Amino acid sequence: MPSNPELQPASEKVIIVDESNRVLGALPRSQMREEKLCHRATYVFVFNSKGQLYVQERTLSKDIYPGYFEPATGGVVAEGESYDVAAVRELAEELGIENTPLESLFYFYFHNDDCSVWGRVYSCQYEGELRLQEEEVAGVIMESPEDILSNRFNRRYTPDSLVALERLMNLYGDSEISA
Repeated sequence: MPSNPELQPASEKVIIVDESNRVLGALPRSQMREEKLCHRATYVFVFNSKGQLYVQERTLSKDIYPGYFEPATGGVVAEGESYDVAAVRELAEELGIENTPLESLFYFYFHNDDCSVWGRVYSCQYEGELRLQEEEVAGVIMESPEDILSNRFNRRYTPDSLVALERLMNLYGDSEISA
């Protein structure tokens, strides 16, 4: 959500794009969700020094995939924002992580019956304390990418983040991913 406290999440204007990631305009988040319009979002994979990811448990009040686990921090790109600005904002809002360099890795397109999104994937390494955004993050667990992708612990993960993580691991494997 943009830093403007007067904006409520449902009325927040988000960038709408076509299937080629060309900007078509901006509409309220609620309309984007209701009409399942293609939009932009960021996905920041936050690793610790052991190669584990900070995996968020989404609150039950989320407008999509409530209660699911999310291996990437991020969210929709708001009107007037770039992917880079949105990634930094979401990381600070959701986990309280600031002043941590992000490595931009790739773009990807995701589409299912619930949503359609052009995502930009980033990574970083972090070892400090977290300040969770109570409205969006119910808790955080640490998991390896391999355990997430094999669903070793039988969790419900957000499908778009799983696609991004699978591509990340296919591209980089066990090599040094984070900045």
